[in-house]
Amino acid sequence: MRALSFLILLFSLATTAPSVEALTFRLDGNDVVGETMRIKTRYEDTFVGLGHVYGLGFRAMMNANPDVLPWVPGEGTEVILPLSFILPRHDGDKEQIILNLAEFRLYHFIPEKKMVRSYAVGIGREGWETPVTEGKVTSISKDPSWTPPESIRREHASYGDILPAVVAPGPDNPLGKYAVKLSMPGYLFHGTNKKIGFGMRVSHGCVRLYAGDIEELAMSVKPGVPVRIINEPVKAGWRKDRLYLEVHPQLEEDKGKPINYEMIVGEALGQRPNTAVNIDWDKVTEAARRKSGMPTDITAD
Repeated sequence: MRALSFLILLFSLATTAPSVEALTFRLDGNDVVGETMRIKTRYEDTFVGLGHVYGLGFRAMMNANPDVLPWVPGEGTEVILPLSFILPRHDGDKEQIILNLAEFRLYHFIPEKKMVRSYAVGIGREGWETPVTEGKVTSISKDPSWTPPESIRREHASYGDILPAVVAPGPDNPLGKYAVKLSMPGYLFHGTNKKIGFGMRVSHGCVRLYAGDIEELAMSVKPGVPVRIINEPVKAGWRKDRLYLEVHPQLEEDKGKPINYEMIVGEALGQRPNTAVNIDWDKVTEAARRKSGMPTDITAD
């Protein structure tokens, strides 16, 4: 019944919603949430457009569908929608925001309502990396103005785009209609006036969300909520009595760094010492090879 309700909700989004809504999941003690879907594309579909409808980023669509052309999938092509996730480690009793850079995804945990909302994001490009850090929400702004730093004004000027000292709210403002300001100086979660960039490395370090998502986040979060930014390409977690592994490609600057899969799996096993399972290490190896970004059941049958 849970899976059927989830599919009905997503079908409704795909056929009726003009803009994306957050993916919302119940916190029920499981680490794995959501359900992966398969659809047949229409002639006009692209990964950018499908991502907007289903709340997914561009890289997530690419990783789940490595053999499909992202800009012209073609009429009737089967496409996987990676709508299942392993939740990052979190404090189950505390409202918090966790952004996983390697996943291009933000999670807003709201234990008071027993739910978590999940959003696709765009992050800082190489040379302007979004930092791994901790902080908190300091304020929320509707129709924010943008004061571009001198470094960004110089960059734009180098290719003939002269930015004003302050960009007023409106269609030319790259912050969009809402901004969630953080205690990390120079960084915030915000909307955008761009049509693409979600699930990509496109910004000068700030974090971009779809218009509907940033509005929802701005309306629901309050100053003081803790924010943790992590960079974890590999997650392990439980659904009932089975263990799953989720592997994403490393960020460009991290490629080649060793990943200790045995340690990650071992830590997850340690969370449930009374659950006796065996691990199929061939499945672990295959998940590490594919890097699909989707939870893979690694429990031995």
